[in-house]
Amino acid sequence: MSKYTREQIEETLRSKGYKYFTSDKGLDVNIVGIRNSDTGGVVTNKFDDKMTISYKDSNGKWHYHESDCTTDPGKHWEKNIMNKDGVAILKPGQYRGSHKVGLHQGKYEALRQQKPVKVYRDNNKDGKYDMIEENVKEGIFGINIHKAGSLVNGSTQIDKWSAGCQVFSKESDFNQFMEICNKAKDVWGNNFTYTLIESKDIS
Repeated sequence: MSKYTREQIEETLRSKGYKYFTSDKGLDVNIVGIRNSDTGGVVTNKFDDKMTISYKDSNGKWHYHESDCTTDPGKHWEKNIMNKDGVAILKPGQYRGSHKVGLHQGKYEALRQQKPVKVYRDNNKDGKYDMIEENVKEGIFGINIHKAGSLVNGSTQIDKWSAGCQVFSKESDFNQFMEICNKAKDVWGNNFTYTLIESKDIS
């Protein structure tokens, strides 16, 4: 059961002036992550965000898929910082052509970051994600879209699965997502736009 509708996603993106892809050619995918605003920035270490993908097929019919994910780094990397500036938290926004199909850590196909994105850097290890504008950095940081292992029912704790990546809880959801992306790649080329919004933005 989906928490949101495709129409809500489209309306939210348009209200922010973002592009929402609607080509009748088919498989013009909209990949939109939804960060859970109800947590108030607390490090929950849970997959309490949503990853969505919506698109028209070549017959003009809309498809919408929604999966549990995290758009935040896990507790491990919030406490054990790899980067001197702090752990990476992707800043909400639309990143045109930011990702492509490629190998995640050289292991399996995922969506790899290929163009700069903006991240907040948080290094005070206080159990809260500090999203402060003066701490924003822009660059290629390996903010990939991948999966958290292969447990049939999905992972429940983020832990080391994300140091800023956007990560699916369930392998089956991720596999379906990648199947769609690979079909889209054949039609549109290996460039994918990723958009991150917050649940409080959805009406």
